[in-house]
Formats: sequence, C-alpha cells, structure tokens
Amino acid sequence: MRIAEQVTFGGSGLDRAAELRGNEDVLRFARGAGTSRCIVLWRGNPLLDGGDAPALARLPMDHPLLAIGDEVPILLGRDEDGLIFGQDISAWRPEGAPVHDAGPGRRHEVELPKHPEQDEGHLFGELRVIMAQLTPRDAELAATAKAVYSWHESHRFCARCGSHSRMVMAGWQRHCDDCGGQHFPRTDPVVIMLITHGNDVLLGRSPGWPAGMYSLLAGFVEPGETIEAAVRREVMEETRVPVGPVSYLASQPWAFPASLMIGCRGEATGREIDIDPIELEQAFWLPREEMAEVFAGEHPAIKAPRRGAIAEFLLRNWLADRLE
Repeated sequence: MRIAEQVTFGGSGLDRAAELRGNEDVLRFARGAGTSRCIVLWRGNPLLDGGDAPALARLPMDHPLLAIGDEVPILLGRDEDGLIFGQDISAWRPEGAPVHDAGPGRRHEVELPKHPEQDEGHLFGELRVIMAQLTPRDAELAATAKAVYSWHESHRFCARCGSHSRMVMAGWQRHCDDCGGQHFPRTDPVVIMLITHGNDVLLGRSPGWPAGMYSLLAGFVEPGETIEAAVRREVMEETRVPVGPVSYLASQPWAFPASLMIGCRGEATGREIDIDPIELEQAFWLPREEMAEVFAGEHPAIKAPRRGAIAEFLLRNWLADRLE
C-alpha cells in the first residue's frame, strides 16, 4: 500500500538517537542543554500547547513541571532543534481528579486538571481524541512516550526473580540488580482485518460499545503463528467466515497500551456468519454504497469510524479504491 505510512502515528521519520541511550555522560549534559526539549504526560494524556490546532508542548529541561516525575526523563529522539525527551508526571495526584483511562465509549465531559506549575495556555489532552489532529512528528512522539511509560508502569518488577528493577538506557530498558535480568519494552502484535466479499466489507461490534459504533475485526497474534494465519483464525473464531488470500496493507503503533496494529486485507470464501457472542455482539456484510453513507454521516444506524484509528484509515481508502 503506497500510502501506508500516512496512517496516524506513522510516517514521521523520527531519529530516535538510539546510539546515545547508553552514554550517560552525553545524556546528563543533554538533560541540561538549552536546545533540548521535553514533552509531558499525565496518566497517558499529553500536555498541549494551546492554539487553534493541537500541538505538543515542548518544555525546556529546567521547567519545574518536569521535577514532578519519579525518574529522569526518557530519551525519545532528535530533530533539527535538538534532543527530545519525555517525562511522566502521573505521580501527581490532584485532589478529586478521576482516573482517565482510555477505552471505547468512555465519557470525555470531565475536564482534565491543571497543575499549578503548568504554563498559561497549556492543557492536557486525551490522545485518542486529538491523535488525528497532531502533526506526524507530534503523534509519533506522543505515542512513543505513552507506550514506553505504560510499559514501565506495568513492569517495575523483574519477570525472572520478582525483585524491583530499575530504568536504564535512557528509558529503553530495565535492569534487575539482583539476578542481572535485562528487560525491554514490549509490543503486542494485533491483526486488524479488512475482509471483503465482492463489493461488501465485514463489520462487527463488541458488547458494550456505544450505539452505532462498528469496526473491522481484530485480534492478537498468538505465539508460533504467522500474520496470515492469525487473520484467518480470528475471523473464523469470531464469525465462522472462511478467509482465503491475505495480504498486508499497513501498520500502526497503537499505544493503548502497547500494540502494533497490523492492517491486512483478506478475501472471504463464504458469506454465512455465525458470531461468537462472547467476542461480538453483531457482525454483518456492508455494501460499499452504504459505507459511503457512513463516511458522509448519513447512515441511519452506523456512525463514522474514529478518525486516526487504522480501521478508519483502511475503510476510507478501501472506499476510495486506494489500497494498492
């Protein structure tokens, strides 16, 4: 797919400066350099620079907001202006603030709190809400920081011996001093499938999703399984629809919390649907003409998919016949 890297969170070409991760002297200097900047997350929500279009706030390294973090900032990469770091300030617990997790159908009415050290005009925003409005560079930085910090939060203890591990390599590794175990950020591969039969596409919805929300089928790749096999297995398990040829289209880092969405196209060899009620509430074939109504906001029962998600990207380009 020629436009694969136009998907949200892809195509930025960020120089991740991996050669600096083990050089503590350089990192120590860079964390105090005037050209270095830092983005900030609170409970996965990036700090934004107020304006007409959402943009990440890039703070100087001596900004008091960065001192709230439990660890030194992690190194995200390098651009034309200098090194870019990320800091998580989830240790801050504003009184009465709810936990803002991400998930389909979650309420967004409650305004995110403001820290006393927060600059005027800066505000925290929910990545799922603003992801499609960010520049490719800002989107990649935000997704990378969110995924790495989510991993640190859930992997504080060594998987080999259970001892507390510590962050090393500028945030890209954890080391256990007790057994010497080395642990690296994980990414879970997930296949998401544009399954077609003639002029129709297969859509489904999970139990509990908001009214009108439908998407492509998706599922985790299992150990010892190819991408193609995962596509066929997931579709068969959830709908009993057999799938023949499978081809790769595009991928998307999905930091909710740490997946790589592998977008594929599959050709169904049958149309009869028998859903797994644990996995799906409903599944059906939708003609291309009705998908045009969905994207135009004119379908009576189906809402347009969330802008920025790879499902929307694949469906929009299928509708426009741009999957090659």
